[in-house]
Amino acid sequence: MKTEMGFGILKGVLIGLILFITLVKPALGSTRRYNFEIKLQKVNRLCQEKSIVTVNGQFPGPQITAVEGDRLIITVINHVEYNVTIHWHGIRQVRSAWADGTAYITQCPIQTGQKFVYDFSTEGHTGTLFWHAHITWLRVTLYGPLIILPKKNVPYPFPKPYGEVPILLGEWWKSDTEASLAHVLHTGGGPEVSDAFTINGLPGISNACSDKDAYKLRVEPGKTYLLRLINGALNSDFFFGIANHTLTVVEADAVYTKQFETDIIVISPGQTTNVLLKTKQYYPNASFLIVAKPHPFGRVEFNGNSTAGILQYGQPKSTLPLLSPEMPDYFDYDYANNYCSKLRSLSEVKVAKKVDKYYFFTVGLGVNECPEDQTCQGLLGGKMAGPINNVTFLHPKTALLEAHYSNKSEGVYTTDFPENPPFEFNYTGNPPSNISMATRETRLVELAYGTSVQVVIQGTSVVTPETHPFHLHGFDFYVVGRGLGNFDPIKDTPMFNLVDPSKRNTVNMAPGGWVAIRFVADNPGVWLMHCHLEIHSSWGMEMAWVVRDGERQDQKLPPPPLDLPKC
Repeated sequence: MKTEMGFGILKGVLIGLILFITLVKPALGSTRRYNFEIKLQKVNRLCQEKSIVTVNGQFPGPQITAVEGDRLIITVINHVEYNVTIHWHGIRQVRSAWADGTAYITQCPIQTGQKFVYDFSTEGHTGTLFWHAHITWLRVTLYGPLIILPKKNVPYPFPKPYGEVPILLGEWWKSDTEASLAHVLHTGGGPEVSDAFTINGLPGISNACSDKDAYKLRVEPGKTYLLRLINGALNSDFFFGIANHTLTVVEADAVYTKQFETDIIVISPGQTTNVLLKTKQYYPNASFLIVAKPHPFGRVEFNGNSTAGILQYGQPKSTLPLLSPEMPDYFDYDYANNYCSKLRSLSEVKVAKKVDKYYFFTVGLGVNECPEDQTCQGLLGGKMAGPINNVTFLHPKTALLEAHYSNKSEGVYTTDFPENPPFEFNYTGNPPSNISMATRETRLVELAYGTSVQVVIQGTSVVTPETHPFHLHGFDFYVVGRGLGNFDPIKDTPMFNLVDPSKRNTVNMAPGGWVAIRFVADNPGVWLMHCHLEIHSSWGMEMAWVVRDGERQDQKLPPPPLDLPKC
């Protein structure tokens, strides 16, 4: 009898263990490991051989593929002369802020000969994101796709596509961008414009010396492909389209959207967009241009060349002419604004109806004072700046997250970032003559855990009206409103979409316009918010939020990893 009872207990334990493995383990996800070796690699573009900084010798960098809920462990080893960090753009890093990869915000950079292990979960994420360097201008070649697939037996909200293709848009300089940035920061002037734009690292057939350097996408007739578009460019928005083909938008920033058809999409630096491409039945041997046309962030000097790849059916005949899509004008901000207004969440969402804290941020160009021992090339003899509420961000010499966690913020940062601009003016009209000068400080906003926040980002014409794709680390947010001119809280607030607004991690706005976003500060840490145009960010168009721990243990920031780099 005792033997039978013992066997029964053992059997029950085994059954329970099997159930635990089959039911619990999939929910926890798998662990996927990657090694990122930061090294120099020689490549040939625009008839020039050039050494560039790469991950594992690849440009663009290697694709990371995971399933929602997987744990990613990525060891980054730095073999180049530059300090490096890697940011996992769009990953919220819930209670893993140490892995966000923002230089001097969440970590000190990985120095030459050192390594750091990024360890984080993909829980709560499905779709197309990307990774990139988050220090100086190394992002120009250090970027790659981060694809998170749905959990097993969880379908897409559309029929499964025949194929899935990442399309990475970027920029190319013949010169050394790190040297160019150093010159810009020293003199306070403007940057060199890029020499070409790229599709999956290739300049395309529309550039001189690039006939063989064009991306080619081979497709089968009558099939549906999911194109995963990523804008990894430093300073360029894009119009994107394929001749004679309609695209169906299904996702933006790794969040499913209500589907809509369009010939041309708009995508800003830091943004991702998934589109369905249905190929034609009646093009057995034809080719069509895939075009990314720059949409400049202001009426300033820029490289106006488009880049083009080729969509190929079967064995195309070279004698056939290549058709190009009909693209908007370079400066067609109305088209871009209308496109962005079409983006809606797939279903009704839970936007915070009650807002605890309201912030009004004016963003635009300005000027910082020139040091007495230097001649500067910016406006008014100063250094070009990118102020938010007249404050340009000064990067500290140590990581802000470490200072916050160890309660050693004194001398590192203050928490008195202005909730509103220092004084009111006609933000998108003729500005006062004395408004262009800005301070340069490390001032943050501190929030209690769980605070609901609304931020209105108001563009200005202090120097010239420009567009600004703003990225918020640590959170997704809802874009509840957008418009042109000056934001009017009395007239515009009642028009906010609190039912199905788009959920994003990077939002763009038209020059001379504004956007309103809402999020809940339920992720402890220090989180950067900045313009994703690299020149604006370099000029200080950044700020940061300090989110304090909550009361429960699962609402607190864990200790830093033992291998966290030191400054």
